[in-house]
Amino acid sequence: MRRSGYDVIVVGGGHAGAEAAWSAARLGARTVLITFSLEAIGRPSCNPAVGGIGKGQIVREVDALGGLMGRVADETGIQFRMLNRRKGPAVWAPRAQIDSGTYPAVLRRYLENCPNLKIIEASVEAVESEPLGPSCANALPLATSRVSGVRLSDGRVLAAHAVVIASGTFLRGLMHTGEAKAPGGRVGEPAATGLSASLAALGMELGRLKTGTPPRIARDSVDWSQLAVQHGDERPVPFSFLTDSLPQEQVCCWLTATNERVHELIRANLHRAPMYTGQIQSRGPRYCPSIEDKVVRFADKSAHQVFLEPEGRDSERIYANGISTSLPQDVQAQIVTSIRGLEHARVLQWGYAVEYDFVPPEQIDASLMTKRVRGLFLAGQINGSSGYEEAAGQGIIAGINAARFCAGASPVIIGRDQAYIGVMIDDLVTRGVTEPYRMFTSRAEHRLHLRYDNADVRLTPLGREIGLVDDERWQKFQAKSDKLAALLQSWERLRFEGRTLADWIRRPEEDGLRFAAVFPELEPYTRELDTWGRALVEIKYAGYLQRQQRSIDEFRRREEQVIPPDLNYSQVPHLRREAVERWSAVRPQNIGQAARVSGIHPTDLSVLLVYIASGQRRASCG
Repeated sequence: MRRSGYDVIVVGGGHAGAEAAWSAARLGARTVLITFSLEAIGRPSCNPAVGGIGKGQIVREVDALGGLMGRVADETGIQFRMLNRRKGPAVWAPRAQIDSGTYPAVLRRYLENCPNLKIIEASVEAVESEPLGPSCANALPLATSRVSGVRLSDGRVLAAHAVVIASGTFLRGLMHTGEAKAPGGRVGEPAATGLSASLAALGMELGRLKTGTPPRIARDSVDWSQLAVQHGDERPVPFSFLTDSLPQEQVCCWLTATNERVHELIRANLHRAPMYTGQIQSRGPRYCPSIEDKVVRFADKSAHQVFLEPEGRDSERIYANGISTSLPQDVQAQIVTSIRGLEHARVLQWGYAVEYDFVPPEQIDASLMTKRVRGLFLAGQINGSSGYEEAAGQGIIAGINAARFCAGASPVIIGRDQAYIGVMIDDLVTRGVTEPYRMFTSRAEHRLHLRYDNADVRLTPLGREIGLVDDERWQKFQAKSDKLAALLQSWERLRFEGRTLADWIRRPEEDGLRFAAVFPELEPYTRELDTWGRALVEIKYAGYLQRQQRSIDEFRRREEQVIPPDLNYSQVPHLRREAVERWSAVRPQNIGQAARVSGIHPTDLSVLLVYIASGQRRASCG
């Protein structure tokens, strides 16, 4: 790497920016993280939780690669639960309530102690670029320039070979509470006003999305006696593969619900709701709707659950999960006090919606670099995703690839068969978004293979290969792998009543723990439920896993069919106009990606395959 200026600049100190800065710096790139405020680094904008269905798997994957989110969540978690235990292991997912006050502080501590990383407080006004040379322009048909740094609002210019934009909801952020509107990406924090125009000037198309948050309630104003208690797991499972145990005392969450009185209030005030007056015109997350949207869309439901979640172990603030809203303050006050247990509640922070700019993600490739500007990477909500976990997953990949771009190394591309991170990125770059993208296990066709418990097997060797996994993590991974292999061998070797333990354990109702009393050599393994649980899955689901592996092998063969990067789709005979337009916009790198682009028919794929196989690319490079 050249040593003038910085190698990598990361813009934004949220969950995407933190992982990008951490990974780039750990790979040896001289990195600077630019944030509005040091105190706001990693601040949970919305719910005080990490993980969940599909999301918990991403956190484990970020950790397996050598990232931060899992370690910080383990240190600052106040309640841990494994979701979906009653279903199959493909959809088990860890989730934790976090202390929203200490989480940013711990994350900042990691970043401030990271070699090669500098953090500065500033506002970025523009991305600086320079034209590509003729040889590069010919090789990269969509690229017109390369990044050269950023310009700050005070006029300073910082030079860099790569820039990662992780702006969250701050790009021209506009907050709504009833008729009131105020610029900002998060309550009490300003919007980024100049960066959108800079991206547009670079040739990037911009869109507009929306998200929202519920009111926060004063803890001492809640009548807890009326509410159902929700405890954490007795033996909690950590997020990080480096965490051996979670000894901290867990706190409770509580459950209540809306009612017909609440729904009547909402229906009577829809004329004051920004979503229904036309004040907000952008799309919000369909799978995390506001309470007014729930009441309208599910008119037959008489109640919706509300989870009351502490924002910290000693925090006075309670997060009312389930009643996200942008209704006026006076209506919010009536809604809150009409809910069981909240009759005398005081609202400490009103709910609001926030609109923000994003870059439709067909404009980036699977490395998260923009197709038009070389060296410019995007991560997190700027790509149309939602959620801390989705942001962190993109952030670590953007940081890795920004560092590798500076070093002249090929990018790291995570496949759909390797990780939920790969599923997410592939969905974004090939299918685009019409609403904020949220990860679900149902999005992954290989989800039995992409379990939360084996994220290290899938990704830690890759993290080691690229230099992000240190010796401590690698040694723990190897030791854990050895223990798993030894346990599986013991089950195949030991016999009970004429059958191997493996045969017994294959029975649906058998967890094998009773055999530890018969065979003392198994007893130490029972204290490591993660190893024991993974071995159970390997034994019980062996047939399913073998079939899925065959499917993965076939999938990989399709992914290996490369499409020439300079192919001119308008020159492919008999290809439908929609296919020409969609493939020209997305520029899929292989046949697998091409098949997943929205609007593509099987006949389009057949035409493309025939064309590539025939070698008839006479006009493709022109």
